[in-house]
This record gives sequence, structure tokens and C-alpha cells, in this order.
Amino acid sequence: MKKVLSIILGGGAGTRLYPLTKLRAKPAVPVAGKYRLIDIPVSNCINSEIFKIYVLTQFNSASLNRHIARTYNFTGFNEGFVEVLAAQQTPENPNWFQGTADAVRQYLWLMEEWDVDEYLILSGDHLYRMDYRQFIQRHRETGADITLSVIPIDERRASDFGLMKIDNSGRIIDFSEKPKGEALIKMRVDTSVLGLTKEQAQEQPYIASMGIYVFKKEVLFKLLRESTERTDFGKEIIPDASKDYKVQAYLFDDYWEDIGTIEAFYHANLALTQQPQPPFSFYDEEAPIYTRARYLPPTKLLDCQITESIIGEGCILKNCRIQHSVLGVRSRIESGCVIEESLLMGADFYQPSVERQCSLVKGEIPVGIGTDTIIRRAIIDKNARIGHDVKIINKDNVQEADRENQGFYIRSGIVVVLKNAVIPDGTII
Repeated sequence: MKKVLSIILGGGAGTRLYPLTKLRAKPAVPVAGKYRLIDIPVSNCINSEIFKIYVLTQFNSASLNRHIARTYNFTGFNEGFVEVLAAQQTPENPNWFQGTADAVRQYLWLMEEWDVDEYLILSGDHLYRMDYRQFIQRHRETGADITLSVIPIDERRASDFGLMKIDNSGRIIDFSEKPKGEALIKMRVDTSVLGLTKEQAQEQPYIASMGIYVFKKEVLFKLLRESTERTDFGKEIIPDASKDYKVQAYLFDDYWEDIGTIEAFYHANLALTQQPQPPFSFYDEEAPIYTRARYLPPTKLLDCQITESIIGEGCILKNCRIQHSVLGVRSRIESGCVIEESLLMGADFYQPSVERQCSLVKGEIPVGIGTDTIIRRAIIDKNARIGHDVKIINKDNVQEADRENQGFYIRSGIVVVLKNAVIPDGTII
């Protein structure tokens, strides 16, 4: 894999994940209590022995830069690196990235310097575990110019994806973006060609792109330089290339979730608490997910009732009830609290006890969740200060709301409390 360079697309402004992306780039959004989204593709690369990794981003990249610099330091004995490339204005191109393909195009001068044969292009907002070695091996064996990783889909979910049609050799011959009705029926394929059993192929007769591609070096450069007006890989570059180039499909038949929306992000996090077998596990020793080592103390639980939950390191929980929730590092929950079906991202720092006491005496709210507070079906971003006797329960079942001046949004019925927000005592949301 020394001849492979990986490019992780950090995405644009992350509007679908807003307000979690208000103060950070999408790949820097915390996930599973202690990781960040970028840790998923970077860890997959490291586990696949791919050590040349660029991350392309253009919005709020400070926390992403900090996380990557503190987490991924390879020794000086190999060429390995994980480096953030932010959008920059040049005399040739004074614009921001216009799309996934345009982001790579603007950095072709840098990519060209590396002696590699293939470019592996990944997304920064998916949750999955994949050995890219098998994917690239398949690309080389078939002699493809471009290979797309695809997942099999059943009829019920097929219309939500961009679908593809393949011939008997697995070559992609047609694309259709979120087809419905008659157009959907036309996109049915025999997925047993890609390795599914006959029974599975009948249940899942469609294939959808995962947004993961491998390009031959010369093909990527030619396509990006020839068609400068085409800015997106999945919608423009690859469908157009399929007429003149050999574009193959590679089947990935395992857990994969696009967590680019608040609702998908919320459900994917809570699914990690499932027993006996969550759909995705961070407990695989053969292929670990790496993140920043924080050297935090163990979590302290004082007379708590906790069921079906994940608790990050360095938390202090007092006399509370936690059910089907994920609590991030340094979470602090005071007595009498009830947390149900919620994702708490924790805090970036500890507030000293003296400072907390002074805050309470002055009538200010310390970092964490105050006494006798109820939180249900919510996402609480980092460093939030939630007062005493607060109820975050979406009592009116509102589906969408923007209350930035009050410190929260509602997306798909899920209350999202902003990073650093202060929610006063007695508030009912």
C-alpha cells in the first residue's frame, strides 16, 4: 500500500449537521463519547497500511487541525503523515472549493509530487470499518480505471440513494440519482455478480455508492484537468467517465452509515449502546479506531442507576439516572438528574471545585448538568452549562426550530443545545 495516497474529503459548511458544525469542521464533530468523525477514515487507512493521508476542508478547521496534530504523529522512519489542507486562494484559482472534485483539483500540484499509483478518495462523515487493501486489490485485479465501493440496498431504502447498474463483470454502465417508480425498477441488478448469495441478491437487488473511490493516478489527473467545470465526483466526474473509462463496482457488505444529518448522527451514536451486539463496535482489537490520548482519570459514579449507556473517561456522576445514552469525556451530572436517550458530548476542561462553588454562590451556572434536571431525546454539545431544575424534553413535540439566542435548535424533533450554551435554572424546552 506504499503506492496509495488517501484523500479524505472534509465536506463543506456541514449545513445538514448544523449547529454541531457552528464552531467546528464536520470531520471534527465528536462521536461515541471520545472520538471525532475524522478518526473513522484515518483509522481505517492506518489499519489498511495506508500512511499518506490528506484531509481537505475549508470551514472552521482550527479544532480539526489541533486534533490531527495531537493524535497522528508517525515516526520519522517512514513517509507517513496526516495533514489538513484548507481551501486557499491562489492567482490561478481565487475561489473556495466548489465541490468534492474541485477540492482535489485545487491541490493537484501537491498530489503530483508523490510517487503513487492510486488515489483513494474517502468521505469524512461515515461510520464503518473497512479494509481498504481488499478494495484496492480488487481495483488492481480488474484493471479498472476507477473503482467505486458500493453497498447492497433493499427496495424500501433504494430511493434515498444514488443507484448504479452493472453488467455481468461488475462494470458500472448506468447511474440514477434517487430514482422512484418505473425509474427505480430499471435500476435493479443481479448483486450476486459482486459476491452476494442468491437469497441476499433477491432481498437487495440495488447497489448504492458509499462515496468511496479509488482512481488510477493518470486517470484522476486527466479527468480533473479536462473538465474544470465539473465540480463533484459522484454526480458529474464519475458518471461522465463511465462512458470512456473502465469503472468497476466493489461490494462492501457490512455496516455503513452516512451520519451527515442530525437525525442520522443521533441514531448512530445511540445504536452503539445496543446489547448484545451493536451494529458498529469500537471494541475490535484487530482494527482499532484511534483518537487523541487524553490521559484522563477514570469515571466516578456516586449512587447512580445506569442502563444501556456508554460513559466516557473522566466523568463525575452523582445520584442520577442514565438510560440509553452516550456521555462524552469530562461529563459532569449533579444529583437528581434523569438523562434518557440523549447524547452528551462532555467538556474540553475541568472547572475547579472552588470555581464551581463560587459560580453557584454568585448565581452563575457551572459547566455540566445542574441538579434535578431532566434531559430526554437531546444532543448537548461540549461545555454547555445547564442549570438547576431544567427540562429539555421537547414538551410540545416541535420538529424544527431555531432558537440560537436561547442556546438551542430543534432538528427532526431532537433538541440540540449549542456548544458553550448557558441554559438558565428552571428552563423548559
